[in-house]
Amino acid sequence: MSSFFPRAPWRPLGFTLFMALWLLAGCQPRSQDDRITVLVLHYTADDFDRSLATLAQGPVSAHYLVPVPQDGRAPTVLQLVDESRRAWHAGESSWRGRTHLNDTSIGIEMENDGYRHGADGALQWAPWPPQQMVVALCRDILRRHPITPLNVVGHSDIAWRRKQDPGPLFPWQQLAAAGIGVWPPAARVRYFLAGRDPQAPVPAAAILRGMAQLGYDVTPDMPQTLQRRALRAFQMHYRPSDYRGLPDAQTLAVLQALLEIDAGERRGG
Repeated sequence: MSSFFPRAPWRPLGFTLFMALWLLAGCQPRSQDDRITVLVLHYTADDFDRSLATLAQGPVSAHYLVPVPQDGRAPTVLQLVDESRRAWHAGESSWRGRTHLNDTSIGIEMENDGYRHGADGALQWAPWPPQQMVVALCRDILRRHPITPLNVVGHSDIAWRRKQDPGPLFPWQQLAAAGIGVWPPAARVRYFLAGRDPQAPVPAAAILRGMAQLGYDVTPDMPQTLQRRALRAFQMHYRPSDYRGLPDAQTLAVLQALLEIDAGERRGG
């Protein structure tokens, strides 16, 4: 008892005894919160054996590794790092005002080749088998940690300057339908689009301000090359049918639908 509360000359013995009994009774200080608040989804951009070697013996790690399904069966998930410990999966990252997200997140790496360059130079993305949707794993994580739907993110959301995973083919919409993450409701997107041509140009600054409000580390005065890269990251997640990074009316409408959901979450509804 004295090791927790060393008795200072000004501290009476009764106070020390009271504090010890207070803790033993299960009382907790007010100034604390949950450490894990973000779930980050990645692709490995490599095969299983090399991915496992990198995550187990290299300079990076993740809490979970999900291999490609074999014979149409759900894959066996490998836990590489205990959730109570910090895995080095996010790197330089930012989301909703927090940086160094290794400290506050759980990372899931999924075996996937990522992309390759086609003959025309365009990126050709590897598909995602339906059995690799990690619904059960994500549900279990969300059950144990206070991770809000908008805090289920891709690596490209929190590190868009340097990352593109899990890419535009990742089934975010299907995950949201299973209660994991969020997807903009089509009816609300139509409402905010208000009859405009979906590809009609809009000011990039309006989208970037909304992205910053949603959680992205962006500013309206960024160089145009960075603006386009940030818009591509947002579109790959929430409007993957067209992720050229152009500021158009549909991107803004999708963003407004997401901000509406965010506002409801903040109100507790």
